[in-house]
Amino acid sequence: MRQRNGGDKLDRRRRELRRQRQRKRRKRRILVLTVELLLLCILGVVAFGMFKLDKLNTTSMNGLLNNGLSQEGYMNVALFGTDNRAGETDGVRSDCIIVASINNETKEVKLLSVYRDTFLKTGDDTFDKANSAYAFGGPEAAINMLNRNLDLDIENYVGVNFLALADVVDLLGGIELDLTDEEVVHMNNYCVETSEITGKTYERIEPEVAGTYRLNGVQAVSYTRIRYTAGGDFKRTERQRLVINKIVEKAKSAKLTTINEIIDTVFPEISTSFTSGEILKLSAGLLKYSIGETEGFPQNTALPESIPGYSGSYVVPVGLEQNVRRAHEFLFPEKEYKPTDTLTEISNEICDLTDVYPETAEE
Repeated sequence: MRQRNGGDKLDRRRRELRRQRQRKRRKRRILVLTVELLLLCILGVVAFGMFKLDKLNTTSMNGLLNNGLSQEGYMNVALFGTDNRAGETDGVRSDCIIVASINNETKEVKLLSVYRDTFLKTGDDTFDKANSAYAFGGPEAAINMLNRNLDLDIENYVGVNFLALADVVDLLGGIELDLTDEEVVHMNNYCVETSEITGKTYERIEPEVAGTYRLNGVQAVSYTRIRYTAGGDFKRTERQRLVINKIVEKAKSAKLTTINEIIDTVFPEISTSFTSGEILKLSAGLLKYSIGETEGFPQNTALPESIPGYSGSYVVPVGLEQNVRRAHEFLFPEKEYKPTDTLTEISNEICDLTDVYPETAEE
């Protein structure tokens, strides 16, 4: 009897051990299956993202130059808005030039607009309007112009045309802006040409009075083009930065289906030097980014009636070196900055060519 009881206990113990081993094997299989499914999901998302990114027009930057400075802790990106009409590909000027400086730690993005008519060194031996660099050498020449004249280390750019901006605004359901009487009138006028360029429709705002309006794509693009009010091109760049801010804030709360539609529609209209991997890395923290302060460059300017040997109107920095110091204080407030010899030389050349000197020019 005792032997039988002892044998029963031993059998129960063996059966329990087998069950434990089976449970462990099941847990391991479940864990392996879960990991495999997770990896498949990740690979699927990456593959989907790569498929979407293939829609972008990517451009390699092989001849980028800078003055030897590096803004560690920040990523500086050039944003170009081109005003090309249908069929235009060569000689297109950058209607909008913005340096977006991203603080890698805080994810704050500061925007610095470079006035398109600013008299700067656009080539090895060439001085001209800032927006001419893009026309004669594309985004690479435009980035080099910014690096050379502002002591920056920009390595990438994003370029959009009127249609891309209009499409984004329309797909987001429009953006709300406060307009003055003047702005309503000029926006209505610009809408005629913007509609022809983009092939998109709009409705005139009537009566043409100040108010808060929800603008569609054509209207928003036209709003960013206004330059015939007080402040001229300086005020226009403020409008451009405001529209960017409105788009970013609205995109943050947009549905996934809307974002997907924007990608499908707008990506083919965008050109960039970012690789697919870099874009995926940036997009992973998209919701953490926020638009911070914005400013124009140069801050201290002169508008001479003419520049010897040049035709047209120019915005001349009253001391390029002093203006760049101010720009660095704005973009990188905690970093100590000393202008490079290259920048100082360019600053002196601009003074000599324009006869505009910091100590004599009227602010």
